[in-house]
Amino acid sequence: MKRSSTAGVTLMELLIAVLLLSLLSAGLMFALRIGLNAYSKTQTRLMDNRRVAGAQRILQQELEGLVPVVAPCGGGMDGGGTPAAFFQGEPENMRLVSTFSLQGAWRGKPQMLEIFVIPGDQGGVRLVVNEVPYPGPPAAGRFCVGPHKFFSASAGPNSFVLADRLAFCRFTYLEQPSDTNSPLRWIPHFTGDDWPRAVRIEMAPLEPDASRLQPISVVAPIRILRRLETAYGTLP
Repeated sequence: MKRSSTAGVTLMELLIAVLLLSLLSAGLMFALRIGLNAYSKTQTRLMDNRRVAGAQRILQQELEGLVPVVAPCGGGMDGGGTPAAFFQGEPENMRLVSTFSLQGAWRGKPQMLEIFVIPGDQGGVRLVVNEVPYPGPPAAGRFCVGPHKFFSASAGPNSFVLADRLAFCRFTYLEQPSDTNSPLRWIPHFTGDDWPRAVRIEMAPLEPDASRLQPISVVAPIRILRRLETAYGTLP
């Protein structure tokens, strides 16, 4: 049988087929890149939201786990000192002993917590916490020089950042006035003889973003069913 002189594929048709295949491959790669970028942004946003929610939950549990420790302040290494409530309540600094820790949660040993505000690396401020194992009141007394007078806290390699890139972060404390008939009040400096009824940490993001979970104020009630003059761990 005689072949037709027009059978086969011309060079022009081959070039067109290769060009269409290249365009299709480029379109698929472009769509895949857009999908991967969207997935990466979604994952980053999800992790940021989880980090914010987790940090706020940790902060509230640390405050609610406050242990009413009476420490001998100002005694130094030789002991002695003035017995005082181990609680520092200032606008940007707080110290307490808590049964909740980052490493052991509610199952770990009590920790002395230093919660304070420092300048951020990218503007604004950040909220950090230091955890120091709590072996007993004498060890806690080395952090204070007198009632409501503590050494300055500083951030280090083991400091944990609870919140970053904040426009502001401040602490206030709910106090019961000496006159029990007076209403409770929020104060920036706690210098009472007992412990506060609650702690409020107010903070706001440096760059608000409605698409992300934003840091919000945390209010933690402090429930202590004992008196300051009763030694912790003993029966009255």
